[in-house]
Amino acid sequence: MDIEYTAEEDAFRAEVRDFIAQNHSDEIKAKTAKSLTGYIHKEDHIAWQKALHKKGWIAPNWPVEHGGPGWSATQKYIYETEMMQAGCLRPVAFGLKMVAPVIMEFGTEEQKKKFLPDILETNVWWCQGYSEPGSGSDLASLQTRAIPDGDDYIVNGSKIWTTMAQRADWIFCLVRTSTEGKRQEGISFLLIPMATPGIKVEPIVLLDQTTAPDQEVNQVFFQDVRVPQANRVGDENDGWTVAKYLLEFERGNAYAGGLQGGVARIREIAKQERVDGGRLIEDPAFAAKLAQLEVTVAAIQYTELRTLSALSAGQRVGAESSILKCQGSSMTQEIGELTVEANAYYASPFDRGVLDAGANVAPIGPDYSIAAAGRYFNQRKATIYGGSNEVQHEIVAKRILGM
Repeated sequence: MDIEYTAEEDAFRAEVRDFIAQNHSDEIKAKTAKSLTGYIHKEDHIAWQKALHKKGWIAPNWPVEHGGPGWSATQKYIYETEMMQAGCLRPVAFGLKMVAPVIMEFGTEEQKKKFLPDILETNVWWCQGYSEPGSGSDLASLQTRAIPDGDDYIVNGSKIWTTMAQRADWIFCLVRTSTEGKRQEGISFLLIPMATPGIKVEPIVLLDQTTAPDQEVNQVFFQDVRVPQANRVGDENDGWTVAKYLLEFERGNAYAGGLQGGVARIREIAKQERVDGGRLIEDPAFAAKLAQLEVTVAAIQYTELRTLSALSAGQRVGAESSILKCQGSSMTQEIGELTVEANAYYASPFDRGVLDAGANVAPIGPDYSIAAAGRYFNQRKATIYGGSNEVQHEIVAKRILGM
């Protein structure tokens, strides 16, 4: 595996950096730095994503015929890495990276024409309806029912931990259309407008106490919600196949760039914080913890590069995405923990007022300590969403190690 970039790839990386410098405004950068969840005001997300769309870079993984840039796997990796290392606001994934590939693979021509252009142009905001109360990692046990009624389905049930449902225009949803046979064989994949009568969204307040604009998760209730059967993607009762395909995109993210940025921020904090009369960066115990993080992040980067090599050869990521999901999410938490440790007592105060946009409240401690504790609490979910790490370990054991 050749890990050196070509001259053309280095030039592309420089172009990405230049685009970020010119288009990721100081205002959006400041709001992103304060966000505990990665979400800020909806209009800021839309403005940034439309700038990416204008450049032709909003959908690096889309094929050219649907509006993708036609990049190589290496260009996609460079783009993702540079965006994360720069701390850019990340495009909302539910439309671009999740439901869009599903529509391309399993949707009808009418569905592709109806949904894909609006997703590409950020004209609609999507959310994901998978998990339910009592049916999280055991997704096959979901109970939300969709019963045929003429050309429609009548949907009843609820979805939980639904990220940004309060902002969404549409939800892609797994529903039970049959109770016969294996549980996986009775599930279908529906696209549902959130404005449909009978849908109610209630916020779930997490340990990080996030409120608008970065309040994140919700429970969505469906009471006699009428959905056209034409909004089903794939065959009836074949939603499990569609769901597994989507999860490859949810789990197969590039983590190294963001993790490297997190480690770099810890190093900068440690250069400024003092302990026992000296700089924290000079403390042997802390330096050892930081070095261990750097080694593990380097290992993740090389795993991503191996995956990149496979993609360049035309192979699918498949179960290997579970390795990256496990390691990437675990390291996200470890970096958050060491960030709190580096901030020491400055991480203890958690003043929501300081985080609010336009706040003129003086923070307790330096700017880099403001969001440390809130992000630490928010990151507790990283090893659960997208399939818990315990489930990912089972996938790796069965499909890769053959155990």
